[in-house]
Amino acid sequence: MVAGGGERQTMVAGGGEKEKVEPDTTTTTKNDEFFWSYTDEPHASRRRQILSEYPQIRQLFGPDHWSLLKVTLVVSLQLWTAVYLHRARWSKILMVAYFFGSFLNHNLFLAIHELSHNLAFSKPLYNRWLGIFANLPIGVPMSVTFQKYHLEHHRYQGVDGIDTDIPTLTEARIITNIVTKSIWVLFQLFFYAFRPLLVNPKRPGKWEFLNFAIQISLDVCMIYFWGSRSFGYLILSTFVGGGMHPMAGHFISEHYVFNKKEGQETYSYYGPLNVMAWHVGYHNEHHDFPRIAGSKLHKVRAIAPEYYENLESYKSWSQVIYCYVADKSMGPFSRMKRKPSTKNT
Repeated sequence: MVAGGGERQTMVAGGGEKEKVEPDTTTTTKNDEFFWSYTDEPHASRRRQILSEYPQIRQLFGPDHWSLLKVTLVVSLQLWTAVYLHRARWSKILMVAYFFGSFLNHNLFLAIHELSHNLAFSKPLYNRWLGIFANLPIGVPMSVTFQKYHLEHHRYQGVDGIDTDIPTLTEARIITNIVTKSIWVLFQLFFYAFRPLLVNPKRPGKWEFLNFAIQISLDVCMIYFWGSRSFGYLILSTFVGGGMHPMAGHFISEHYVFNKKEGQETYSYYGPLNVMAWHVGYHNEHHDFPRIAGSKLHKVRAIAPEYYENLESYKSWSQVIYCYVADKSMGPFSRMKRKPSTKNT
């Protein structure tokens, strides 16, 4: 189930010369520094340009009403699988978790991403409840907290000390070779989970405690009624699905800068795993229009192709992981950052 054979590509609209949508505004004098931008993040200005030329894109705004059904089916299937494996050997549990459960749990993680933008229901409250429900097979409470930090990632993309999607300076200085990068990729979910507590800690609210209480209740019930193997299957599905796994390639592909000369800081993926990933691969389109559900993002590119076909993109998330680990010039420093004083619109 690995997206096969693709490479990072530059697609040029109409076969003509390449036109830059995002200017090179970085300073990259060393390999041990982040790439600093001194302009606003590019998506707000591109959104205004596209809407001025193609106002019909506004008709795509709004929720995907199939979301409830899709989330319910995946949650039910994953919990049933966990119960089914309650007497299985650990070797079998690990195999099923990697080749099956990991895809389901990563699907639910990206469903939570979709719900953080209120793209299942018009009322935010319903999206929050569905996010807590989608969280159940993941095993660790994260839905409510994720929304807080993810919306800041959109509003303050790359801003130092606010956007916790960017690795810390400590990570960047330690993760410097193939071995350490491999370990970082394998455990990257832990970095994503604990980094916000160090970079931009927030006081938890009642919804975080509710998310925690419901999740822990499910975990306790799973262990009490069906044993540690069922619960272990859910945790393994989450862990392996976020590490050396083709679905986890999107963590790297979305904003890591492979081509320093272009000054591009967001990248899309146009491969088959989008079907399982709520089309999060359309990441330039998503950042341009976060109010459009993933299932409709391909229409944005179809309506305004000239804004996207000349941007670098990917066909394989597996290839992205391999290139990130193997390329000596790549690492946690390969991210675009901007100072908090930079105006963000």
